Amino acid sequence: MKKNVSLTRYLVEQQRVDGLIPGQLRLLLEVVARACKRISQSVNKGAIGDVLGTAGSENVQGEVQKKLDIIANEVLIEANEWGGHLAAMASEEMEGIYLVPNRYPHGEYLLMFDPLDGSSNIDVNVSIGTIFSVLKKPEGHPGVTEEDFMQPGTQQVAAGYCIYGPQTTLVLTVGDGVSMFTLDREQGSFVLVQENIRIPEDTKEFAINMSNMRHWDTPIKRYVDECLAGVEGPRGKDFNMRWIASMVADVHRIMTRGGIFMYPWDRREPNKPGKLRLMYEANPMAWLVEQAGGAATNGKQRILDIQPTQLHERVSVILGSKNEVEKVTQYHSEA
Repeated sequence: MKKNVSLTRYLVEQQRVDGLIPGQLRLLLEVVARACKRISQSVNKGAIGDVLGTAGSENVQGEVQKKLDIIANEVLIEANEWGGHLAAMASEEMEGIYLVPNRYPHGEYLLMFDPLDGSSNIDVNVSIGTIFSVLKKPEGHPGVTEEDFMQPGTQQVAAGYCIYGPQTTLVLTVGDGVSMFTLDREQGSFVLVQENIRIPEDTKEFAINMSNMRHWDTPIKRYVDECLAGVEGPRGKDFNMRWIASMVADVHRIMTRGGIFMYPWDRREPNKPGKLRLMYEANPMAWLVEQAGGAATNGKQRILDIQPTQLHERVSVILGSKNEVEKVTQYHSEA
């Protein structure tokens, strides 16, 4: 790997040398990265910047919004609306799509994002992050509607997340593997630190919210019970459990050293297929994980093959090390 390669240089080479992305997509990804730097600055200020605590409002899902949820959402919109690369945006924090105002030029891409994943961790100084996904606007008709966003995850042209932890790290795919960049605050730019990330196919680590165990379906209970049985159980090895309550942080750990992350359907809200959002969280993370050699399913089918029908559609998520994901999916099919 070349040393001191900036995100800009990396994207230029993806465009010019490898021909993997068009120029407009390169510029869009640079704008998203700059927005993440601004969000990182707000996160770092904490109480000094008066960004902690709730905002006294709820989002479209009825969840209480944190101040940083709103700040991050506004930063991403303001950074991306004027560049001429986008036709519209959609956010977990907004009920409908956001059309690029007519006073700005319109591009051919659609941007979706969870502006701040892991909001419950904001006030306790635990890692949180931004998740984003880019689609191409369907050709053949003017304007933009919600229907234009109803594309399966296989249609993504770029996806990534930025984790705000001890380091601010951007993880990105444009369909040619996964690369990782760390923010160098002295230079003010993201610098390439790892290319071609690979998730080990086997693992001894699982991430799930154990407090929901009594609500799980049989296949999830079976899998976790086998993990907990350890070396004396059917798996023949001891597992460690992790749960950060931030999908970005849990997936980043899997990207770094392997593991499996599960946020399954449960009986508390049986009519909902899951908790996480297909468009803003599951699809971009599933593509990143697959590009790194892992797997991602809802227990029954590949997440990237799911045809969305609603902007805020929810889904059960099982992703990470390939062999473990396949085992959980197998238990669902056997049930």
